[in-house]
Formats: sequence, C-alpha cells, structure tokens
Amino acid sequence: MEILKGVLKKSIFIILPLIIVSFFIETRRLPLGIFLGWLFGVVNLRALTKNVEGLLGPEKATARIVVLNITRLLALSVAIFMLVYHRIVNVIGLLIGFTIVFTLILIEGWKVGKSK
Repeated sequence: MEILKGVLKKSIFIILPLIIVSFFIETRRLPLGIFLGWLFGVVNLRALTKNVEGLLGPEKATARIVVLNITRLLALSVAIFMLVYHRIVNVIGLLIGFTIVFTLILIEGWKVGKSK
C-alpha cells in the first residue's frame, strides 16, 4: 500500500498540469486519453496490490485470485479497445497516462526496496 500511496500522490502533481497543457494541443481526445490512461493505471495498480496482499494472506494462491486477475485484465482490455475503436480517446494520451503511472511504480518500488 505504501507504493500505491506514493504513486497516487506524485502522479496527481504530474497528470494535472499535463492535462491542462494538452488542452491547448487538442481540446477533447488527448486530455481525456491522458486522464483515462492514468486512471486505468492507478486502478490496475490498486487491484494488483489487493491481489498481492491476498496471496500473502492465509489463503495463499487460490483459484479465486487467478480468476479475479484474468477478469481484471479482460475488463481493462475491453475498456481500452472500446475507447480506441470508437475514437473517444487519443491512443498517445492513453500511453502517456499509463507511462507516468508505470514510471512512478518503478521509482516508488526502488525507493521502498532501497530503504529495506
């Protein structure tokens, strides 16, 4: 949970100015893509943290956790496909949002690993 909190706090300070600047480039699809890419990344990280906590708990690896992971990835894939297929968001914006979350996950994980 420590990594999730750090990623969330830092990513907000990066995402908000980026969304504001992207309004000057493209008024709707790019800022929405950046926001949704960030949102999908954070929601995915939160689900991963819950699943890892479940794996470390008393029940260990169960079929329930595997099914939840597959369902989460399927729902994420379908949501992204539908947004891109119907041209609601800009693909580059989605990648920018995901990349910011992914980069911060690496940085926060490195900091947490280094301190232990």
